[in-house]
Amino acid sequence: MSGFPWGAFAIGLGWAAAAALVVMLATFAVAVRKGMHRVVDVAWGIGFAAVTVVTCVVAAAAGEGDAGRQTLVEVLTVVWGLRLAAHIARRGRGHGEDPRYDAMLAKAPGNRNLYALRMVYLLQGALVWLVSLPVQAAAYGPGPLSVLAWAGAVVWAVGLAFEAVGDAQLARFKADPGNRGRIMDRGLWSWTRHPNYFGDFCVWWGLFLVACDAGLAAAAVSVVSPLVMTYLLIGGSGKRLLERHMADRPGWAEYAARTSGFFPAPPRRSGSA
Repeated sequence: MSGFPWGAFAIGLGWAAAAALVVMLATFAVAVRKGMHRVVDVAWGIGFAAVTVVTCVVAAAAGEGDAGRQTLVEVLTVVWGLRLAAHIARRGRGHGEDPRYDAMLAKAPGNRNLYALRMVYLLQGALVWLVSLPVQAAAYGPGPLSVLAWAGAVVWAVGLAFEAVGDAQLARFKADPGNRGRIMDRGLWSWTRHPNYFGDFCVWWGLFLVACDAGLAAAAVSVVSPLVMTYLLIGGSGKRLLERHMADRPGWAEYAARTSGFFPAPPRRSGSA
């Protein structure tokens, strides 16, 4: 098939939405049983993995897309999603409810759990569906893999490395009692104040390049994904909110003055972020 299979893709969008919904509803059931809604953060990566697997299976069953590209996006997204889920699960082990959810649910009108279902789980499921559009489009794109797809895989690999290494460095730093109250400014954290967010940025622009490899139609339908992720990471719930929280920490102003706010760069002696 030379053109983009819009009909099959539309059906695939429905299957992807169903996969995201199932993950979020199952996570909601676990959260209610545990009495703790922070488990939804673990479901973020799992949701992407589930959407990708379901999308690729449905596309292949319909005889659409290229098997090589489907395998590529499946491996890239599942590896990223499960690593992130495992990291968040380890980080939260032994802790109580996330203060963000406590604060939000304290203002809930009516039943707290139903409010959380509407305002956290269903919204997060919708966001998983939206952000995963490059993966969904790539799975249905006709034509074999080209160098553009492998370029996307390289960008994805850079992103995964920043996320994984940055998370590991921060975990080791926090595990040392001597670092209590100090600002992490070593390793990747000396080049960017947010190596994990920069890594996420690269992951989704890399997956978008894989979608671009599937043709102009796939690129057009999925460009909203990396744009939304870029906004969330820099101006939405990522960098902006975290830095607002960190602003009063001792040493933060000095760290921010010498360290790039997002894109990695050598530490500077002085200047604004």
